[in-house]
Amino acid sequence: MFVILLLKDLYLLALVIFGIASISDGLDGFIARCYNQRTELGAYLDPIADKLLLIAAFISLAVLKIAPAWLTVIVISRDVVIVLGIAILTIKNIKVEINPSMISKMTTFAQLFTIFFTLLSPGRDLYGIKMLCYWVAALFTMTSGLHYIYTGMNILQNAMEANGLNTHSPDKMILDKKKRG
Repeated sequence: MFVILLLKDLYLLALVIFGIASISDGLDGFIARCYNQRTELGAYLDPIADKLLLIAAFISLAVLKIAPAWLTVIVISRDVVIVLGIAILTIKNIKVEINPSMISKMTTFAQLFTIFFTLLSPGRDLYGIKMLCYWVAALFTMTSGLHYIYTGMNILQNAMEANGLNTHSPDKMILDKKKRG
């Protein structure tokens, strides 16, 4: 519905739908935490729903030339890196608890605010403020992406060390038989 409204140049209605989706997502998480109703399925589905909403918004705004395409590329690239990291850890049978970091929460807020503000004023007016929003969202997105890469590499290295793999020569990654006995 949100994307259809954007395509029909109904920005105010798209903004309302985007706002309702964003607020309901925040309330859902808040209620789950308050009443201790968090589930493993919810830990996976909630971020996926968030990402789908944000990616749909950024792609639509970029295609319509309302928001810069470079920002959309940064946002999607970060999400691809996160998904690839989770896939690698899953393939390696490394269990990871999904908990968004503080920088990730700040990134989501910056991205939501950027979309909200862009929809509030989709024309060329307030260009300077919108550019500031775009750059702030880009900075948070890149920082968050780098943070997830760093965290993922640490998780992978710790798991390899716990399994007795030699992490000092990544091209060989062989069992260190001397340590095992």
